[in-house]
Amino acid sequence: MAAIGVIGGTGHLGKAIARRLAMAGHQVAIGSRTSDKARVVAEELASDLGAPLPFGANADVARDKDILIVTVPFSAQAATLADIAPHIGEAIVVDTTVPLVPPKVMRVQLPAAGSAAATAASILGESVRLVSAFHNVAAHILVTDAKVDCDVLVFSDDIEARNLVIGLVGDMNMRGVSGGSLANSAAAEALTSILIYMNKTYGADGAGIRFTGLTKAPPIPE
Repeated sequence: MAAIGVIGGTGHLGKAIARRLAMAGHQVAIGSRTSDKARVVAEELASDLGAPLPFGANADVARDKDILIVTVPFSAQAATLADIAPHIGEAIVVDTTVPLVPPKVMRVQLPAAGSAAATAASILGESVRLVSAFHNVAAHILVTDAKVDCDVLVFSDDIEARNLVIGLVGDMNMRGVSGGSLANSAAAEALTSILIYMNKTYGADGAGIRFTGLTKAPPIPE
């Protein structure tokens, strides 16, 4: 099982991901801007799961992990990545950032770099094994034991890292689907605004995306 740090783990998505991964048996630590904030969520999850979860400030949690999952708002992405960058080491970094710009969150507004994933790559540099995922998952459903009726698109130029994260998604009782290179992350990021719009327009409670006709695992070489 992997040692995983959830950076920004006190938010809705971070807490939900941490809970599912801990339930699957992974060693999960909760990070936040301050250790005190992380403690609150770690203790809440520990009470729910019946086992303690380590916690700390984001930079401390980033040290000596196999995987770091960054779950912060777009407005905090750059500062958070810069904060943990010196401590990443050889860890795979999974960036979940969606470039939502309030108040018009139902309108696609991709950043100048082309996507939040591209922004992350420019901050972390080429040496970091960067994956982009979890853009279109309803956190309020994910944090429960309910079935999450959607696929999780996973993007990376590092095929091994991409497949590892697809495996993590499976551990969380969902289906991970390879979306190809990191550049393709822009499509999933944009879809989040569309899903928010559809939730409001159709009165849905966490609309998601499911791909049909996928009958076999993708080939490793590309």
